[in-house]
Amino acid sequence: MKVIQKKLPNSIRLILVPLKDSLSVTTAVFVEAGSAYEQKKISGLSHFLEHMMFKGTTRRPTARAISTELENLGASYNAFTDFDLTGYYATVAPRNFDKAFDVVADMYLHPLLDPKEIEKEKGVIVEEIRMYEDLPQYKASETLDALMHGDQPSGWSIVGTEKTVTSFNRKNFQDYIAKHYIAEKTIIVVAGNFDPAYAYAEAKKHFAAARKGKVYDRVPYKKHTGRHISIVHKKLDQSTFMAGFHAVPMKSDERFKVAILAAILGGGMGSRLFQKIREEMGAAYFIGMGTSFNANHGVAYVKGGINHGKLRDVFSALCEELQKIHEGAAKDELTRAKEYTVGNFLLSLESPSELGTYYGYQEATMGKTLPPQEAAKHMRAVTQDDIKRIARKYLTKENFHFSLVGPYEKAEEKKYEELYRKNWA
Repeated sequence: MKVIQKKLPNSIRLILVPLKDSLSVTTAVFVEAGSAYEQKKISGLSHFLEHMMFKGTTRRPTARAISTELENLGASYNAFTDFDLTGYYATVAPRNFDKAFDVVADMYLHPLLDPKEIEKEKGVIVEEIRMYEDLPQYKASETLDALMHGDQPSGWSIVGTEKTVTSFNRKNFQDYIAKHYIAEKTIIVVAGNFDPAYAYAEAKKHFAAARKGKVYDRVPYKKHTGRHISIVHKKLDQSTFMAGFHAVPMKSDERFKVAILAAILGGGMGSRLFQKIREEMGAAYFIGMGTSFNANHGVAYVKGGINHGKLRDVFSALCEELQKIHEGAAKDELTRAKEYTVGNFLLSLESPSELGTYYGYQEATMGKTLPPQEAAKHMRAVTQDDIKRIARKYLTKENFHFSLVGPYEKAEEKKYEELYRKNWA
């Protein structure tokens, strides 16, 4: 697989990932315009705009016109908003590549932003916000973000609040597009079965009218320090928690070491936390550890769903395991974690759409790309000394944050603060 990277005459970055044996081809457009670029009064605008891109263009004036055309092509299509970027994509059979390319380009270049549709979509997104409020795992994650990052974009919900979402008008979207949806901040990725020369010609043709402008950066990230425990009261049959640690941004090569550390502790059924909390204690159905790396910050996190009556014991066991790893990992334990991480990473890139998102995300967060096999080499190069050093650097008492969603009162935060201080040497 030879990846081709070019710039169009108007500065749009084009990444071509040809896979000659694939049965499909994905066209994706990524814009460096996610929640990291928002001020508080427009929190959620990036995500709302993502919705509006499907509500009609000058050539396809309704949402139904867009969806009907894509579905007549047999397309799998969607979009997403993240911290650093927003992405739009359509995957089709190779014979429909040019038609799908045209639709995606039209959505990016010519959204109608009909005021009536904006008002209607406010109700949709308010219900989306309420849906997330009722999902314990999402609520625990949102609470952890606020606890770790404070009052800045990384501490706010990507979907915004009911107050901000219901305040938006057409001019807000027009101003945001003029500021961020410009050629210099746009990445096109084509992955799958296609001819690279033809794809370049299509990109050049369809995106010739892309807006150009001044490049505005993300809102600067500030390291936040504050409380360590946050509780949200909800009547649930299970306690949901997350524990988080500030780590490294996407551009740091230490991210590979942090990822392997997370796999030792909570990646797969052979991990320490799974064996301790599920297999030995029988206290959880799901328990695991993962990582999230963005352009200017990163997080390592543990998440789990726990029997109410065993929460204190699980909390103590979690603190114990997070400190025991400071002494390092056995060779066979490290080997398992590396192969588990590499295997799952490569399997996650099997489809053209997943591979396209991988390259688009890297370009948007680092300004460069790393082929999957090179990333795998970095993972396999992690040593026992690396694990000991990284654990002692990031899994510390001062860097521990814990969010809990369940039938608990806010006043119990003090009890868990005391328990946390008692359990960390």
